[in-house]
Amino acid sequence: MKLSYVFILLFLYLPQIEAQNKKTYNITRTEKTPTIDGILNETIWQNAQVATDFIQFRPEIGKSPAENKRTEVKMSYDDNAIYIAAHLYEVSTDMMRQFTQRDNFGQNDFFAIIFNPNNDAQNNTEFFVFSSGTQADAVESPNNGEDFGWNAVWESAVKIVEDGWVVEVKIPYRALRFTQQEDPTWGIQFHRHYRKTRSQYTWNPVDVTKGNIGLYNAELKGLKNITPPTRLSFYPYASGLVSTFDGETKTDFAAGLDVKYGITENITLDATLIPDFSQAGFDDVKLNLGPFEQQFTEQRQFFTEGVDLFNKGNLFYTRRIGDNPSRVPEIDDDEKILNYPEKVQLLNAVKISGRTKKGLGIGFFNAITEKTSVNIEKTETINENTPSEENIKTNRQAIIEPLANYNIMVLDQQFNKNSSVTLINTNVTRNGNFKDANVTGLLLDLVNKKNTYGAIGEIKMSSFNDIDNKENGYSAKFGVGKNSGKIRYSATYSYADENYDINDLGILFRNNYSNFSTDISYRIFEPTKAFNNMYMGAWFNYNQLANPNTITGANTGFEFNATTKKLHAFGINANWNIGKQYDYFEPRNGFNSYFISKDYAQTNLWISSNYNNFFAIDSNFGYARYFDNERENFNNYWYSINPRFKFNDKFLLVFGYSYDDYTAARGYINGQDVDGEIIFGQRELIETTASISGSYNFNSFNAITLSFRNYLSRVTYDNQVYNLQDNGTLQVSDTNTKYTIGEDSDFNPDANFNTWNLDLSYTWQFAPGSQLTALYRNQIFNLTNTSQDSYFKSLNNLFNQEKQNTFSLRLVYFIDYNDVKNVFKKKSNS
Repeated sequence: MKLSYVFILLFLYLPQIEAQNKKTYNITRTEKTPTIDGILNETIWQNAQVATDFIQFRPEIGKSPAENKRTEVKMSYDDNAIYIAAHLYEVSTDMMRQFTQRDNFGQNDFFAIIFNPNNDAQNNTEFFVFSSGTQADAVESPNNGEDFGWNAVWESAVKIVEDGWVVEVKIPYRALRFTQQEDPTWGIQFHRHYRKTRSQYTWNPVDVTKGNIGLYNAELKGLKNITPPTRLSFYPYASGLVSTFDGETKTDFAAGLDVKYGITENITLDATLIPDFSQAGFDDVKLNLGPFEQQFTEQRQFFTEGVDLFNKGNLFYTRRIGDNPSRVPEIDDDEKILNYPEKVQLLNAVKISGRTKKGLGIGFFNAITEKTSVNIEKTETINENTPSEENIKTNRQAIIEPLANYNIMVLDQQFNKNSSVTLINTNVTRNGNFKDANVTGLLLDLVNKKNTYGAIGEIKMSSFNDIDNKENGYSAKFGVGKNSGKIRYSATYSYADENYDINDLGILFRNNYSNFSTDISYRIFEPTKAFNNMYMGAWFNYNQLANPNTITGANTGFEFNATTKKLHAFGINANWNIGKQYDYFEPRNGFNSYFISKDYAQTNLWISSNYNNFFAIDSNFGYARYFDNERENFNNYWYSINPRFKFNDKFLLVFGYSYDDYTAARGYINGQDVDGEIIFGQRELIETTASISGSYNFNSFNAITLSFRNYLSRVTYDNQVYNLQDNGTLQVSDTNTKYTIGEDSDFNPDANFNTWNLDLSYTWQFAPGSQLTALYRNQIFNLTNTSQDSYFKSLNNLFNQEKQNTFSLRLVYFIDYNDVKNVFKKKSNS
């Protein structure tokens, strides 16, 4: 703790730099609302100030564009919105445009407007318009980067002209969070990207060698008498679904409502009532042989939008909410569970979040999942000679998930335009005799005024309210480093005791660790003769158990990547586990045993060609082995190839194929514990994945998309098994008294795990914020012991399984309270 105080004092008293000379845009009011059509014929555009003289920051720093590639931006405002017009000069043959869906940049030139109403350099709101007319938007902060899960409703139009393209934008005040001020100064930045050369320019110069991009915003002045509107929006939806599986057809109809309401000028409530996630994308499920659960990305929009505050400290894994039930009931030998559900139904969820003018971020999240039960059938035999159908069957119910409440509360105070301190608490409360959980964290992110050095500090505590003799768990992390210039470095210490557990609402693979890590890197900011950009870095990690304080291993590695002048990227990385590694997790008996491996090394080479071309390719190849006499027969190699074809500005198709082969890998055999001994097996594991993703965009508002994935994992064990010894080594099991793996054995852990997922959808954005989506989904799954089957035989067996076919239609309509109020106001005046 004393060391953390030294860090704080050091960075608070480092010398400060003089304020940067920033450009200023003086905006003027308009009395007539412009038509958002990309034609700048309104009077307001004739007299507005012109923002020009953009400066390049990538790949070169400080370079001005050619006259025929310049940018001119104008702004105006009224009581309802801010208006932006930009003429982006460009040689027609150099302009790139590809029709994509919202937030998908594709191969497009783009123009971005960045607002910061608090002018605090840490909370930007970004609006992007592509040359194709597609929109993107995000909220940005130094700690969380750009969050494109955030979506606002605003208007834009693009018109291609002889000397470039013209953008016209309307940003309603409901899309911005600000307090009412008499003479405010906002942060403002304009950003232009030329896709063909990947060069980027901003109006106010940016120094990419240090600091976050928000520090380099210009200033927006001249806003007078604007009032934050009543920020109340409704998103009513209706959906219908038809699903067939195993000869049965099910239909479902759902209707619900999402609401956004500005509680104060800066604090917003988001609520989903009777949520429907039937069209969320499928998960990339894999066969999991390891000791840790598989982590999936979030597909549900409510949980991807505006969650930057709740992600502080990595305590929130959104998939916990509405995930698998937390309990499997105990049953007798003559009982069986009927229809065990994969998911728990989410009843509703609410988010309250925002940031005050003084930089205090406030967040509250709450979600409720319903009580879930299963039927357990018991068969009572009347007489051994009686036919089975005449036996008596009885049913009972068991609760596998009670009514559960998930909560998060966050207070995040920003200061110095680059630092923050955070208090966060997560809590899960379940009815009945189920586990309750609570986690509290205090976080510090500190950067000096020069934006050259930084320090982090974290202290967290977990507790369980209804488990006897379960002590509180603790975790801590401290780090310091140089975060500017060509050469950067850092050192970090992290600790967690064996009681630390955040997995009721977060995700944590390991606890009981005491680890030290350090890294150093070198990068360029100006192009060389060969590269537009280049990065190389190296790291070293030394890992221990916290209790007992004993080494678990050490590793070191390096990475190199670069982009050539022709915009082809490539890289190589390598990692070496130095000497013995003590794995306390693979045995799966707490921390009572460990499994030793020695001198594992791997390397991986990848390439990614220029996406601007008709044909591009992503590919990688890797190899790994143990430099250990006992594991000489172990080999692991993998490769992937992903060709992509951009047929035209509307049609993109990407294929994917990956292959991963482990020979003579060793690991725990799930569920086997013979006479108290831990059983390991030696296996060959082959994984193959084939995928297709494609899109045909009729325009910026209509698109057909395809997502397909077939995953196959084949695991074949040797007939011989091993016992894990107290010293972490493996000894051949005595097959006379134990068991063997083979055709004549009752035990067969071999696996052929095969999945097939296909989504084909049509999306139509028929009005701002309103959308109609039709989705066809096809799913197949198969798990057998036929690990020796070939790929095509496995695929043929997969097609013999029952297929689940689903068709769903979903309509969402955006309603703004202010628009409705104005309609009634006009009628009243009439």
